[in-house]
Amino acid sequence: MNGGGTMSEERDKKELYYHVDGSLVPASKATVSVRDRGFMYGDGAFETLRAYGGDVFKWDSHADRLDETCTILQLDHGLSRETLKQRIDDTLDANNFTDAYVKLAITRGVQPGKLTPQPTSDPTVVVYVSSLPRGGKESTPVWDGPATLQTVKTKRIPNNALPARAKTHNYLNGILARLELRVSDADEAVMIDQDGFIAEGATSNLFFVDDNALKTPSLEGPVLPGITRQTVIELAESESIPVETGRYRPDDLRSADEVFVTNSTWEIRPVDRVDGISIGEAAGAGPVTTLLSILYDRQVESQHYDTQTA
Repeated sequence: MNGGGTMSEERDKKELYYHVDGSLVPASKATVSVRDRGFMYGDGAFETLRAYGGDVFKWDSHADRLDETCTILQLDHGLSRETLKQRIDDTLDANNFTDAYVKLAITRGVQPGKLTPQPTSDPTVVVYVSSLPRGGKESTPVWDGPATLQTVKTKRIPNNALPARAKTHNYLNGILARLELRVSDADEAVMIDQDGFIAEGATSNLFFVDDNALKTPSLEGPVLPGITRQTVIELAESESIPVETGRYRPDDLRSADEVFVTNSTWEIRPVDRVDGISIGEAAGAGPVTTLLSILYDRQVESQHYDTQTA
């Protein structure tokens, strides 16, 4: 290779391809209309996924949640989940990515500039990808170290205003929460509901260990039903770790033995400080967090990498 560059360096220089409305296009030409309702009003649904070994993790669960979001929005895009999955696969293949961040976005498309939507006739569908490290047993976390959390003043939107289970393009609630972190060194915002109970992070679900049990805010509150959240609950139950969902105050988080946050990209990220208070007796992940991380990596390994060498 001329110039002594590595294969990974050469790939990084190569222009990415995204999937836009049924076609693979170079990133520099991947555009949507300024009249698209996703741009105009945040009127759209999306899923953030992670690909391991060339395939996305928990696709059926993500597809189910996407279906629910579209049902809430009354967005009938008319595409099967098989078609959507194929577009993701094609985008990964076009970029020669086996391990990647994947975002699948669907909007109601271009319609007359009125707030009231018309029936969806020509949806906008975009698949965006970027490279991530390998997952599984030999994984390198995408984060630099344990997270620091900060409780913010921005409240989580009540379910009767905007259902938390709807993963929509309108992320202003989380954006306003993250803006509050500019005056701190925190990595993630802890959002509380209108009654003062913790709900979730701006882009993550919250877990803590206390009284020998794993605890997380209930989905009865304004909490996104995270795919990684559910996976962690199932892994804990498989190890007979007591799991409790309920309504908790910020003080419950601050006084916990262990705290961690989850999402598809971070997977399981330990927390070492909440509102400036150190968590646990030692920096980094506690025993329950460590065990769950090992189990998570094993599941990813068995589902996405072991089959490649079988």
